[in-house]
Amino acid sequence: MSQPVRRPRQAQLALAFPDEHPGDHPDLPLYDTTFVVVDLETTGGSADGDAITEIGAVKVRGGEVLGEFATLVDPGCPIPPKVVQLTGITTAMVRDAPRIEAVLPGFLEFAAGAVLVAHNARFDTRFLKAAAQQCGTPWPGAPVLCTVQLARRVLDRDEAPSVRLSVLAQVLGSRTRPTHRALDDARATVDVLHALIERVGNLGVDTLAELIDYLPEVTRRQRAKRHLAADLPTTPGVYLFRGPGDEVLYIGTAVNLRRRVHSYFTGSDTRTRMREMVALATRVEHVECAHGLEAGVRELRLLVAHTPPYNRRSKFPRRAWWLTLTDEPFPRFTTTRTPAPDAVGPFTSRADAVAVAGTLADWCGVRTCTTRIPRTGRHGPDCPPAAVGGCPASIGGKHTDATEYAAATDLVRDLFAGRTDAPLHAMRDRIETYADTEQFEAAARLRDRTVTVVRALRRTQRLAALARLAEFVAARPDGAGGWEFAIVRYGRLAAAGNAGRGTPPMPVVRALTATAEACPPLRVSGHTSRSLDRRSQVLPDGRSGGSFPGSYPCALEIGRRVPDSGAEPLDGVLDGLGDRCPRCGKDEDMRRGWCGQDGVYPPLRGASPEETGLIVRWLEQPGVRIVRTTEGYAVPRLGAGAWAEWVALAEAAAQVEAGAGQE
Repeated sequence: MSQPVRRPRQAQLALAFPDEHPGDHPDLPLYDTTFVVVDLETTGGSADGDAITEIGAVKVRGGEVLGEFATLVDPGCPIPPKVVQLTGITTAMVRDAPRIEAVLPGFLEFAAGAVLVAHNARFDTRFLKAAAQQCGTPWPGAPVLCTVQLARRVLDRDEAPSVRLSVLAQVLGSRTRPTHRALDDARATVDVLHALIERVGNLGVDTLAELIDYLPEVTRRQRAKRHLAADLPTTPGVYLFRGPGDEVLYIGTAVNLRRRVHSYFTGSDTRTRMREMVALATRVEHVECAHGLEAGVRELRLLVAHTPPYNRRSKFPRRAWWLTLTDEPFPRFTTTRTPAPDAVGPFTSRADAVAVAGTLADWCGVRTCTTRIPRTGRHGPDCPPAAVGGCPASIGGKHTDATEYAAATDLVRDLFAGRTDAPLHAMRDRIETYADTEQFEAAARLRDRTVTVVRALRRTQRLAALARLAEFVAARPDGAGGWEFAIVRYGRLAAAGNAGRGTPPMPVVRALTATAEACPPLRVSGHTSRSLDRRSQVLPDGRSGGSFPGSYPCALEIGRRVPDSGAEPLDGVLDGLGDRCPRCGKDEDMRRGWCGQDGVYPPLRGASPEETGLIVRWLEQPGVRIVRTTEGYAVPRLGAGAWAEWVALAEAAAQVEAGAGQE
């Protein structure tokens, strides 16, 4: 049995740990990159049915050999005669060799922190991954480089008619002749790798990232435009590709502008439309941003402003639908592009909004008939009862006037605003009744409809909780000892900034707040909702309270503020709502006496649902802290958020049913 061979190290090693690899540092120069060139001998060509018989590997960096690894492996089965003839490895030779379970950990330790290189790397990595799975060992996520692929990019067919290792070794002047033994073939692959790297170095490929980007096929014209990314910064931001007429072709975001834009000229993005876009581009503009949230928000706004043809979101803009009640004595559900104060949404399609409207009408008793009924009229004479497929508001053939009918629409408004979840409880009770009586299909249908309603309510209440705040300041750790800040006003990002490690954060917050964009809330002009006129009341401090979404109870402001020095971490968390409002002093049954702002506003106060949603997702990331807020940041106590656990169980049950149906 061959024993592992260790050569003295001839160069100082860079600091590397088993859980790190060069993929974490893509700008690493090639002369500082550690490569482990590996070759395997096996009993056959299938990683599923065959096994490894020999491993040979050479570790190199900067052209110097740092060490070698070589061992035979007992495959646990006889070696076929054809393989013996090819490699010279017999069953007798591997009888006393260690099994792969004993060899693989040593090889993975030898290769830790390096780029894995192989000739026809797909073959070798398939066998190594299969062995790792067999041993119960996690496969490291190190970059893999294939010298076959690199040779096809560097050499033309006149110079190298074949990319077999024996041919390349001869063409490129390898000092080692391949012999179909693992260590000899690995040594020959090292010489081939160095010769190919020397070739691409003359083309300006100097780093590991550039070498990996060089591998995909790319036209000479496309590669010639790399200069468009040369002067871009390495900071987060938004980039805009402009065409011959200075029109915006494409908009994107990046955590590293130079690296991301450079990738478009290396062929790493294989989408046809991106190749076409790059061919048309004449220059690249950029907007530097403080962090990823600001970049995402600026991208959304620029997409609306320019509608670039190569962005899918520009070609099919998301014009949201909202579900609301009509403004008449006997209101009905209607879908609209412009949200009213009593609205739920946004929905990406009108069909989704109509489906939710149908469910809510059934369980809240809202009429679905289209007859116009005057204020002094009565509902019911022209509608068949709901029991026979008629209007949900016709219960037992009863005729109701506007005052009696208002109970149904008040229930809808309270459900939208999170003042009650009684309809959800009624739907859940009916589901349980269906299940108890073994009406499983009916229970599943109602369960899925209920999940859709809860998700729609949750989406609105979650976004409106932020959009109702005049100003909200939050901080997120940047991972390097500093903080990322966001100033949010009425659901829109008004300013963004950073405080690096050791920088006092509060002066940065004060400067950002002083220079932040003014974002006045958008009122609903001409709204004359009778329910608001009837139910509004004057609160002790002179403000008016309404029944519209956004008139949520004031939550106690919980969470410590940002310290003036960067020594201590921010330590603030959201907590539950109390029943007493600290502003108006009300302590009631959570149905009336809600604090609201003067005027009538839509749920998001005019903010874009996409932008507010992006901010909310950023705020929900681990480590985000509240710096300060004009009001408590919380969702309604009886809102759909309390149903999250039930929804998760219901969706899990639906997935199980779907999986059973496919079997």
